Order: sequence, then C-alpha cells, then structure tokens
Amino acid sequence: MKKTVVLVLVLICLVLVTGNVFATDFRSEFKEYKIKSVDDVFVGKSVKAIWSISYSNDETPVTVLKRKTLDGIEYVVYSKYFEVSYLASAKGFGAKKIKSSMSNVPQKINRAVINMKELKNQEILTPNKVEDEQALGLIASYLPFLLNEGYTHLLN
Repeated sequence: MKKTVVLVLVLICLVLVTGNVFATDFRSEFKEYKIKSVDDVFVGKSVKAIWSISYSNDETPVTVLKRKTLDGIEYVVYSKYFEVSYLASAKGFGAKKIKSSMSNVPQKINRAVINMKELKNQEILTPNKVEDEQALGLIASYLPFLLNEGYTHLLN
C-alpha cells in the first residue's frame, strides 16, 4: 500500500513538472522583441506617441498608441486581428479590454484571439508607476500570453 501511494505521488509530481515545462516553453519564441518609435504619423491631438513592437523580422508588428485619458495613461495595442489596452493609473499598470469606441477589429474576432481569462490575470502587472520604456517592455513581454494558443502565429 505504501509503495502504491509513493508511486502515485511520483506520477503526480512528474505530470505537474512536465505540464509546467510545456506551458512555459510554447511561448519562448517571444522572448526577443524590438520596439521602435513611429514618428511620421499624424493621428490627432489625443495621441501622445506611437511605437511598433515586433517579435521577428518576418511579421507585421503591432502598433502601440499612447493616449492621456481621465483614468491615466492608456497604451492601446492595435493589430489587424486583435486590440487590447494597457492602463497606467493610480492602481498600477495592467491590461484591459479596449473601449468599443476605439475599436477597429470586430468584437467577435477580438474575443476569439484574446484569452479573456489571461486578460483578467493581467489587470495589474505592477502596482508601481511606470514610464514609457517600462510600460512598453511589459506590454511586449506579456502580450503573447494574452493570445489564445491557436493565434500566437499572429505575432510572428
């Protein structure tokens, strides 16, 4: 009986360790990214800055617009197939759904690409105040985890 319990515990540990390895490894291709400032675009008074984030040379980068809002500084991430927002406020810095008035992607497509559970997990990435460089680094690091597994190819 004691051997059976030990064997079951070893198997459970093995499954948990293997699951963690696979869960963290499938997004390892997104560890490297490039952030570039976009200067030659006029998009109105409300936009304070624009950047592009790319994870490989072969893909279309995502665009990040910085806007000042009543809630704080909003970094809106646009792609052809998804949109999401990150807010730097008094509560900290984290992800949230994009307002429908700012959206260009149909909600049905955006919901298929964005993992709503992970969006909830990323509501507060840090409770600290962030500057642009740190905000962009957090966005580039955590954005791949917001995409449902079948849609990570949209970033590379």
